[in-house]
This record gives sequence, structure tokens and C-alpha cells, in this order.
Amino acid sequence: MNTRPLITITAYGQPAPQGSKRHVGNGVMVESSKYVKPWREAVKAAALDVRGAGWVSLDAPLVASMVFTFARPRGHYRTGRNAHLLRDTAPARPATTPDLSKLIRSTEDALTDAGIWRDDARVVEYLETSKAYPGEGPLALTSPGAVVRIWLLEQLATTA
Repeated sequence: MNTRPLITITAYGQPAPQGSKRHVGNGVMVESSKYVKPWREAVKAAALDVRGAGWVSLDAPLVASMVFTFARPRGHYRTGRNAHLLRDTAPARPATTPDLSKLIRSTEDALTDAGIWRDDARVVEYLETSKAYPGEGPLALTSPGAVVRIWLLEQLATTA
């Protein structure tokens, strides 16, 4: 696809899932994960930096892409003088928690809070959603975070 995204947001920090909420009394619910709030704040700050002063929240059918980068665990690396090399058994991609769908959910909510789109329900298609380790793929960052790209659906429909 040769169509440039309408907006590209690069957020750095530890991607965290929008998990379950727990009841703390008097009808108050809080996030189960202490990591989701810092992640959502990082995404919102990155989005606000990119969108600019005259931005109007997107309110049309949208297509999005989200690639989340996670740091490799130390156990993926060899030891001693070969500590910079990956073990033969190190996986190519992070196939462990957190769930990709919950990462998308927390990131979508942060983008809604930042006013990127009126509502995440405007996303009608995802071109790519993935989890990666640094340097493993064209959109993987060099440190933990995410790259979010957004297109208008009509923008892609006219190039097909």
C-alpha cells in the first residue's frame, strides 16, 4: 500500500493491557493493572504532540494499524562473553501475555481521550496488529512502545 497514513503516533513506554476492573466499594471500579494508567498517559501525550493545535477529532470510518514493541527478557540472551547474542531457543515474537486484543483496547481508549477520533467505534478495519521485539520488523521500535497509524477508509478505498 502506497497511501500515507493520515496520522502516525509513536508512543514510548511499557505497553499495558486494558484489563478487568475490580470493585473497591460504593460502586467504584478501578483497573486491575497498575500499568495501564501510565501506558494510556504515554499514548495520550504522544498523540497530543502529533495532532497539533487545529486538529479536529476524526469522525468517519477509519482504518488503523498498531505494532507494540516489548523488551526481550534477559533469559533470551546467552551468558558470559556471548551475552549480546540471542539463544537459539529465543522466540522471534512475544507470544506471551499481555493479550494483543487488550493492548489494542487500552491504546484505543487513550486515543479517544486525546481526541484523535470521536470514538474508537469509528475503526472499521485493522491492517496490522502485532507484538514485536526491538528490531524485529519494519515498525518495531528500538525500545518498548507502539507505532499507531490511522487512515480514513475512503483514503484507502480510492487507491485500491
